[in-house]
Amino acid sequence: MRFTLLFALLCSPAFGDEIWVTNEKDDTISVIDIETQTVTRTIETGQRPRGITFSKDFSVLYVCASDSDAVQVIDPNTGKILHDLPSGEDPEQFVLHPNNKHLYIANEDDAITTVVDTDTRRVIAQIDVGIEPEGMAVSPDGKIAITTSETTNMAHWIDTENQTIFANTLVDQRPRHAEFTKDGSELWVSAEIGGTISVFNTADQTEKAKINFEIQGVHRDRIQPVGFKLTDDGKYAFVALGPSNYVAVVDPNTYAVLDYILVGRRVWHMAFNADESLLFTTNGVSGDVSVIDVSELTAINTIKVGRFPWGAAYRPTK
Repeated sequence: MRFTLLFALLCSPAFGDEIWVTNEKDDTISVIDIETQTVTRTIETGQRPRGITFSKDFSVLYVCASDSDAVQVIDPNTGKILHDLPSGEDPEQFVLHPNNKHLYIANEDDAITTVVDTDTRRVIAQIDVGIEPEGMAVSPDGKIAITTSETTNMAHWIDTENQTIFANTLVDQRPRHAEFTKDGSELWVSAEIGGTISVFNTADQTEKAKINFEIQGVHRDRIQPVGFKLTDDGKYAFVALGPSNYVAVVDPNTYAVLDYILVGRRVWHMAFNADESLLFTTNGVSGDVSVIDVSELTAINTIKVGRFPWGAAYRPTK
């Protein structure tokens, strides 16, 4: 009996680290095992899940259930919804402060950024921003939060100590996503309709560079930068270009576009694995995830998920 039990344990599937993907139209999350590159679980959520992030210790998952007007807190081990956080109307994207406590949420319908204390489950601030806020970012030192407003075409700079805006910077049309560089010295903001990424100096909020994209055989109107990721080593920035179905590869030091990688239809957001050797992109219209080999700058696999995958987040399991 002991031998049988030991044999069963040794032969049972050992799942590796995971990529979690929100599916807008299915109200689900697809959990992808990175080692096998297959979907191992499907978890039900509230209506129209979009933004997704884990707590710093990966013990809980936060999901923007946009049409349920809630941020849902999920146990990633069981897939059970533990409780909802107050989020304001139509939460789309959010960012967790480095203190692992304060969640900054963009409320698209209300032109507000809501700040929620995840411990007390209470709203501690609501900050008036521009029309249709979506993108959210926080600086590595936690001193600055950013909200981008799609219709006002601005990035709003928020002092996280007093929860007030101290600067507004114009970007091109319909900003969708924002990220600070690892050292916090720069803020990058994508403009979907403008077709650009603006790079700002964090110290004085001045524009430092503007990145443009051009793909042979693809009409300019289809090149729409949305989500993007910068590698920790500062070598690459990967930019999802929406309905062009390409991911751009950018040198963050020179801001030059190095390459374009063909992926699925309407590429939206993305997540790295632990060592950033693989990049997983959510492709909304084709309902799948593309896997990019970062060293080769090539898409090497396609994983079918739910309808209209939107957000992606990495989770270690060991």
